[in-house]
Amino acid sequence: MTLTPTTAPVRVGFLGAGLIATYHSKSLRRSGAAVSRAGVYDPHAERAAAFAAASGHTVYPSEDAVIADCDAVYICTWTNEHARLLAKAVAAGRHVFCEKPLAFTTAEALQMAQAAQAAGVTHQVGLVLRRSPAYLWAKHLIDEPAAGRVMTVVFRDDQFIPIQGHYASTWRADRSLVGAGTLLEHSIHDVDMLRYLVGDVRRLSAHTENFHGHDGIEDVATALLRFADGATGTLTSVWHDNLARPSLRRVEVFCERRHIVIEGDDWFGPVTWTDADGTAGSLADDALAAAVAPMRDGSDNPDGEFIRAIVEGRAATPDLFTAVEAHRIVDAIYASAAADGRALDVPAADLTTVT
Repeated sequence: MTLTPTTAPVRVGFLGAGLIATYHSKSLRRSGAAVSRAGVYDPHAERAAAFAAASGHTVYPSEDAVIADCDAVYICTWTNEHARLLAKAVAAGRHVFCEKPLAFTTAEALQMAQAAQAAGVTHQVGLVLRRSPAYLWAKHLIDEPAAGRVMTVVFRDDQFIPIQGHYASTWRADRSLVGAGTLLEHSIHDVDMLRYLVGDVRRLSAHTENFHGHDGIEDVATALLRFADGATGTLTSVWHDNLARPSLRRVEVFCERRHIVIEGDDWFGPVTWTDADGTAGSLADDALAAAVAPMRDGSDNPDGEFIRAIVEGRAATPDLFTAVEAHRIVDAIYASAAADGRALDVPAADLTTVT
């Protein structure tokens, strides 16, 4: 179905009022997007009230009331509610921003994407690193002919298990609510970035471990990846108990004639590189943002860009189908781990859309 422009301001509602909802609410404010704060619903009344007091939203008595009184809705609940709430929202013709992961499995994630496509609404997923200046600049460095082909990538992601500390997301220890652990819940970002930086994954081998003992919640996942163009890579994802390390990534990309490192802040680097001729560079913070500005479609604010897509009547980026691609690789990693690390081909994409 064809998207149509919408008059600003866009009335925005929230389903879920926890940490990630607060992040998106603040991000909307920083973006300067033309929005009107509509309803918020959370089964924890005190949490909804605190969110409303801080954001300017109004606590509504039900999820249906929020959906009925907005143009666009943010789904920021635990994962097992995403599909049900998205189905309600798109059936009502509401534009949808759904947090990652979309669902427990690729099949369910694809159904969600198809439903949003069929409803003719703008849909976006919370794979926010797609707008990170650090990853955008790294992609630019990789794609330059001077770099040569990507040979291998080393991607490490660690954070303290988010059932504690400032995350305080105790539900992430409940398999019925979250589906799985560090790979699905957190490192789906990393899988998406590996696809963005290097390309699609065609074959892999993986292992997972559970040190904390929460049923079905792995806290270590490691994968050996082979990309479609012949490059290889490793992904290591860890949930530990070191509260001094809240969420840290380090990415090394080895090209034939260039070495690239992303570390520090996910958004503003630094990104450093060294070339075969001995030249080197490093960009961070404002200089990094300025360097990528001519390359980007819009701003580095994912929430402002969601609203802009709605107003302009066009598709948002990244949309739910982007998430489906990441889910496909995540499912294959879990399948390999369940088979004690047996190497498996990643099934080809089936991103059938509805027109």
